[in-house]
Amino acid sequence: MKRIAAVLVAVGMAMSVVPAAVAAEGNELAAIRTGQHPAFDRVVFEFTGPRPSVTHGRTSELYHCGSGKEIDAAGDEFVEITMQPANAHGYTGQRSFTTPGLKKVRSVTNTCDFEAHLGFGIGYAGTNRAYTVSFLDNPSRVVIDFDNN
Repeated sequence: MKRIAAVLVAVGMAMSVVPAAVAAEGNELAAIRTGQHPAFDRVVFEFTGPRPSVTHGRTSELYHCGSGKEIDAAGDEFVEITMQPANAHGYTGQRSFTTPGLKKVRSVTNTCDFEAHLGFGIGYAGTNRAYTVSFLDNPSRVVIDFDNN
C-alpha cells in the first residue's frame, strides 16, 4: 500500500512539473534590445517560441530568485518582470548590463532563470516612472516602454 501511495505521489509531482518544462522548450530568450525614442526608452525581450505570460511590478531592490541574495544594479527604482514559461539556458548574449545610451533606463539585470520562470529587473532614474508593457508577434516579443518625462 505504501508503494502505491509513493508511486501516485511521484506521478502527481512529475505531472505538475513536466507541463511547465515542456512548455518552456522552444521558448528560449533570443535577444534583449534597448532603444531610445523621443518620448520613451524601450526594452525588448525576444523569444524563439510563443509569447510568455508576464507579471510585473515596481520594487526598490532586486533579489536573485535562487539564492535570495540582493542584486546590485543601477537605478533609483526597478520594474521587475517575470516571463513564463520561458528560459535563457542557451542565451549567449549579455544578461545584465547598464544602458548609458538611454535617457531614463539605467540597467537591465537578470534576476531568475529557473523552472521556466525568466526574470529581469529594469532600473531607471527617479521613482514611480510611468511604464507600459506590450507584446509583438512574429517573432514573439515582450516590450517595456518607460516615459522620458
